[in-house]
Amino acid sequence: NKASIRRRRLPAQQAVWLVIWMGLQRNMSIKEVCSSLDIALQPKPEDSWSRVAPSVLTDSRRRLDESPLAALFHTTVKAWNGDILQQDKDLELNVLAVDGTTFRCQDSPENAEEFGFISKKLKPYPQLRLVALMSTETRMIMGAAFDGCHVGETTLAKRLFNDIPAHSLTLFDRCYFSADLLLSWQESAENAHWLMPAKRKLRYEVLEKYAENDMLISMPISPQAQRQNPNLPARWEARLVLYQEPKGEIKGFITSLTDPSRYSLESLLRIYWQRWEIEEGYGEIKQTQLQSHVTLRSRFSAGVKQELWGVLLAYNLVRLEMVKIASEAGVRATRVSFTAAINLIDAQLRWLALSPDGTLPVKLKRMRDS
Repeated sequence: NKASIRRRRLPAQQAVWLVIWMGLQRNMSIKEVCSSLDIALQPKPEDSWSRVAPSVLTDSRRRLDESPLAALFHTTVKAWNGDILQQDKDLELNVLAVDGTTFRCQDSPENAEEFGFISKKLKPYPQLRLVALMSTETRMIMGAAFDGCHVGETTLAKRLFNDIPAHSLTLFDRCYFSADLLLSWQESAENAHWLMPAKRKLRYEVLEKYAENDMLISMPISPQAQRQNPNLPARWEARLVLYQEPKGEIKGFITSLTDPSRYSLESLLRIYWQRWEIEEGYGEIKQTQLQSHVTLRSRFSAGVKQELWGVLLAYNLVRLEMVKIASEAGVRATRVSFTAAINLIDAQLRWLALSPDGTLPVKLKRMRDS
């Protein structure tokens, strides 16, 4: 009449740390990551020590699944909201950017079925498409949506509506030009706005001219878009700003910031170029954090999604420390070297170890102080 309690070597809490540090230590195998951080529970007697079998790592990650990492990502974003968002002084808005990228997945039957291939003829690796919402001032990620490569970026961007903060301006690339997306974006949060490059053959009528290169316009909404969303009007309005490139070509952008007395032409032209910050952020993740190994490690689809949440969590953790360092130094967060920061954090955390987990903020503060 005895009951036994199974004591797992890698319970859920430890598995979460494993996934996060997999996103930081790309040059190590998953087994080496586990060993270097010493996160697995050791069997009794207390003075004994043994490595964890690779099958234990895979089983623990399968039990964990994707949902806890996704929930942890969104929880940390809410907790770090004050650090992530830094308002532009002229516009009095939090400036964000949305863009997409792809990651290769291990060539397993499960990944191929879940994520698909970019090309129908050439199928080297299954690919996952990611669309993220990033603060341009801190490069911290506020929201992310990903799926198989057959799902378009505009569709994924619509999954970010719940992540849009109030009093914000989001910079888009022209591939996101969609009345349905942009009008819905404005309605998803208080005082939420957007700005994007104008299409080459943009159809519009001028309603009011603020200046020679600054005007309020009206654009038609296609019958196809209205069939997909019957709530869309026949036409919609935006502000069109034209500018001349160094080679003489005239280009422009459109925005929902239609009040010229509140949002000056000069401020919009300055903010427009911040749309490249998200490309810099993706570069930091792919080239530096993942060390150009853009093929994710997991051979099962839930593990791929779990791993990518871990990569984004690890990136935000590094970026958060950079924001704090920049604040103490009195400079912008984008002035701090990401390469130096990630190398320092990786070395310090391995040296200090992670047990107990609750001491992590204290250890990071000690690192900044030193």
